[in-house]
Amino acid sequence: MLPEISLNILDIAENSARAKATYIEIIIDISSREHLMHVGIKDNGCGMTPEELQAVTDPFFTSRTTRKVGLGIPFLKQSAECTGGTFSIESKKGVGTNVSVTYHTDHIDCMPLGDITETMVTLITSHDEIDFWFAYKVDGEGFQLDTREIKEILGDIPLSEPEVRMFIQEFIAERVEEADKKIDR
Repeated sequence: MLPEISLNILDIAENSARAKATYIEIIIDISSREHLMHVGIKDNGCGMTPEELQAVTDPFFTSRTTRKVGLGIPFLKQSAECTGGTFSIESKKGVGTNVSVTYHTDHIDCMPLGDITETMVTLITSHDEIDFWFAYKVDGEGFQLDTREIKEILGDIPLSEPEVRMFIQEFIAERVEEADKKIDR
């Protein structure tokens, strides 16, 4: 298993990129009172057939030709279920895929979220052709970032430009830190 939830998010979002998604939503919604963390990853990629969808949680199934195993989805499912949480995946060929995971954060087997800022910055600046919508909430309050808005302001300047990358990193880091302060109440 990957040691942090953010690395699982990175892996699943990279699957979305390989599936030719042009739009990916990533939502993290934490309830400190209920000790729950919901993670949602939704894309408009090529989607899966019902047969592929049924097999996707099998570690010995992968649609990739470069290797014979696909561990991302099975590890994500196992990591949530180990905490008493839930996992669901919906997909339709030609429409996209929606992955939803809930963790019980007070369970001993719950991995830390990890560096979600770096995960999002890596995704956003590595895939200029994809629009990302990212939301981060703690106890109902937080922020969202839509790369379409940033691209509209920047015009032809790529999001991978060092100054732009630094702005995105600071923007996310500051807002995640601000939202996380609500957990320490």
